[in-house]
Amino acid sequence: MDSTVPKGQTALLIVDVQNDFCAADGKMAGFGVDLSTIDPAVDRIERLATSARRSGVPVIFIRLVTMPETDSKALLALYARQGIGPEGAAVCRKDTAGADYYRVFPQPGDRIVDKQRYSGFADTNLQLMLSAAGIVSLVVTGVTTECCVDSTVRDGFMRDYEVFVASDACAAYEPDLHEASLKSLGLNFATLLTTEEVLAGWEKAD
Repeated sequence: MDSTVPKGQTALLIVDVQNDFCAADGKMAGFGVDLSTIDPAVDRIERLATSARRSGVPVIFIRLVTMPETDSKALLALYARQGIGPEGAAVCRKDTAGADYYRVFPQPGDRIVDKQRYSGFADTNLQLMLSAAGIVSLVVTGVTTECCVDSTVRDGFMRDYEVFVASDACAAYEPDLHEASLKSLGLNFATLLTTEEVLAGWEKAD
């Protein structure tokens, strides 16, 4: 398998690395999820972001920012059928600490995309941003693997971007969901690489 990620015309996407999803005092921790996979993945995201900036690869932070008036009716209905109240959707609320970045922060020259649905492409300016920069391939990282990372990867592929997933720079709260999502993405939508393989590819391109 060719593990070389092109440096030119490639962007690094960092999906939903935010307090509510990642921090010990965030909403998901309050729901009782296992956060043990998060920090190792964020360590690798930090390395990828540093290398991308050094190599001239655009870094794009995609974050969830929600408000009660724009909560998904479909999501609320799904939660209701599962016995979950509307508070389940009250994650990464606008102007709260939960919506803030976790450990990895945008630097000068990085780009930011705010979203209100799982995919970074859903009703955002992400595709316009990528098109304006001449981007044709994406390296995707973030949380959670089976939800917002997965949705963003699939939408990127459907828009004819070549997609690479840094498999160890993504995380889910349940290992089986992480592995199942990667298996599906690797079969149909993306090339799966480790962080070391991405970094080696960029260094090789220097």
